[in-house]
Amino acid sequence: MDLNLRDIRALVAVAEAGSFTRAAQRLHLSQPALTVQIRRLEEVVGARLFDRNSRNVALTPTGRELLPLLRKSLRDMESVLRDARAMGVGESGTIRIACLPTFAASVLPELIIGMKREVPRVAFEIRDVVASTVNALVRGEEADIGLTGGAGGAGGDWADPLLEVLHAGVDRLVAVCPRGHPLAKKRRVVPDDLARLPLVLTAPGTSVRAVVDAALGETGKTLEIACEPTYMMTAVAMVRGGLGVTILPETAREVRAEPGLVVRPIDHPAFVRPIALVKKRGRTLPAVTERFVERMRATMNAPR
Repeated sequence: MDLNLRDIRALVAVAEAGSFTRAAQRLHLSQPALTVQIRRLEEVVGARLFDRNSRNVALTPTGRELLPLLRKSLRDMESVLRDARAMGVGESGTIRIACLPTFAASVLPELIIGMKREVPRVAFEIRDVVASTVNALVRGEEADIGLTGGAGGAGGDWADPLLEVLHAGVDRLVAVCPRGHPLAKKRRVVPDDLARLPLVLTAPGTSVRAVVDAALGETGKTLEIACEPTYMMTAVAMVRGGLGVTILPETAREVRAEPGLVVRPIDHPAFVRPIALVKKRGRTLPAVTERFVERMRATMNAPR
């Protein structure tokens, strides 16, 4: 037979009240029920814990030695229960998210601030990585949710059978060039404009590059690729240095980080990166993560 929370709470109540009657009232129990709990605890311990007579109740030497230990156990177990209840209703916990760097550098900070105002005890583990790594982290359960892109369609037809799409949307791509560049004089650009220019494209394997390769491949022209950086900020720096024009998501803060550069929309439906919020199929999300997912959905639905 094991110790349980109710029996320990009964012993502490009797010890503090010095009376079975008063302790039973405090615990909202009948006196016989309280007596049964104390006897059960004594059986588990293998020793008498109270000396009783018609006028009072007193701890035995064994009871006096055990009382501080049991009080500590009671506090610890009640603390665990409070924490468990808080996690169960989404009032605490850790949100583990893997996401595209674009998202991490744009709307994620505001989302975290808003969540911390609502749930002060929430913690975050953030992995800002390319789409293929986002998917791998969610599949491997190193992240509970992922904001990924570059595969499947905006309607949620994502190829990975291990991932469940919680929300899907799109991220439109734009051309970024220096203010003095001929492309800057155009209100909108078309794929042929881009195909004849030196290009600074994000590295193969990134979600943006997959969309750009497919879209520019429709022109049938051989592309002049000046360089292929992994990070968008590096691409922006290369454009600033005059190496070429880059194509990035319009949500990326990097595209507006340099006052000497301008952004132009691309007049073609293929220049759209599908994005999706995913979790591992069949896995239950922590309640606090579910609350954060609702915030992310609202942000992804908001007009830009």
